[in-house]
Amino acid sequence: MADFSSINPFDGKKLADYPAFPLDQLESTLVAADQAQKAWKRTAMSDRARMLRQVAEQLREQSESLATMATREMGKTLVSSRAEVEKCAWVCEHFADHAADMLADAPVDADYSKSYYSHQPLGVVLAIMPWNFPYWQAFRFMAPALMAGNAVVLKHASNVSGCALAIEEVMRAAGLDDGLFRTLLMSSKNVSRVIEHPLVRAVTFTGSTEAGRSVASQAGKALKKSVLELGGSDPYVVLSDADLDLAVEQCCNSRLINNGQSCIAAKRFIVHESLYGEFAEGMKEAMSRKKSGDPMAEDTDVGPLARPDLCDDVAAQVKESIRLGAVLMCGGERRDNFYSPTVLTEVRPGMPAFDEEVFGPVAALIRARSDEEALVLANQSEFGLGAAIFTRDAGKGETMARERLEAGCVFVNGFVKSDPRLPFGGIKNSGYGRELAAPGIREFTNIKTVVVE
Repeated sequence: MADFSSINPFDGKKLADYPAFPLDQLESTLVAADQAQKAWKRTAMSDRARMLRQVAEQLREQSESLATMATREMGKTLVSSRAEVEKCAWVCEHFADHAADMLADAPVDADYSKSYYSHQPLGVVLAIMPWNFPYWQAFRFMAPALMAGNAVVLKHASNVSGCALAIEEVMRAAGLDDGLFRTLLMSSKNVSRVIEHPLVRAVTFTGSTEAGRSVASQAGKALKKSVLELGGSDPYVVLSDADLDLAVEQCCNSRLINNGQSCIAAKRFIVHESLYGEFAEGMKEAMSRKKSGDPMAEDTDVGPLARPDLCDDVAAQVKESIRLGAVLMCGGERRDNFYSPTVLTEVRPGMPAFDEEVFGPVAALIRARSDEEALVLANQSEFGLGAAIFTRDAGKGETMARERLEAGCVFVNGFVKSDPRLPFGGIKNSGYGRELAAPGIREFTNIKTVVVE
């Protein structure tokens, strides 16, 4: 019997079975990774960059097969899967182009003949990644980590084992030393053995807050550096002077990213009462227009959720919110692994749609009596990943984004997205540390002070 099986969430059919990584090979695998990393860190930055560009080439050459694999394993639309593969190529090229400048020695004017700090790689880094963006989640960490001189071992979500092994094949086809990147198909109960291993120097994790606490605890006990990107219940604040048409369009598109299964998708829509009715009608119309169906079809907007239990969770959160007083404006229907695009109005604190992360295509609309109350409601959350503000006064929006909203990133008049050029990460129960941009590449380096008397 296979250890892991990939199931197509669209039709419930088994795609493939995969054997687990043999635990008796863990020691030799990590020794090989450590040895490969020691050679890699002595490799010129220009040669590392050349290798990352070859990875980008392989991603583009294999784009259709990679995209098809992602769509079949977790249900995202084929259009979005193709875009995800292209974004992975972009992040490789971005760090190939800019890593040398990001990691350049920084001179310090002090009372010495010479003093500066440099960025040296840590060694072998373990990445524990989720299923919702099976390629991007891995590459947004991996590209900067490799350019910084580290080696990577990947423990991916078991329902995207095909994607996890495909990443390994991409790296191999690009010419990367086998030891520098390995996929380890293993259950979560065995991952502690990797975290605790002395050759693993750091851990990065993307996933639920509960699982993040466990990983952070294990890493902390072993005195390993960790970066966590956890859940989110992103507030989108629609102020009294917002462009309503723009707000509806951006809010609807963000809520349905990846079939609603994105940490940084819009989830709570906090709207000034003067616009609330019109915004609600606009969201109902926009969400109802979206076509659910076969994710392999080019015209499908919303595919199935990735697993039956995830659909169960969303249905339960909607049902309980309605029991507590939320009003179902549209959607709310479950069919197999599909959950229809849904709008809930009159959502308040104390309801799952307000307090929890709803990982599916459900928009929770919250009424605010003033712009000030809207900001208070936005911050009334255990999460702090992303946020957005809609206002015709861009200066006011920027000030609120910078000074008032409690989140790792805030967009004004647009929906939140990750970008290789900008740091990405959260605060509060959304985690700590940063990925991407210069702060992200430096997370897994030893910032070493060097002084010459």
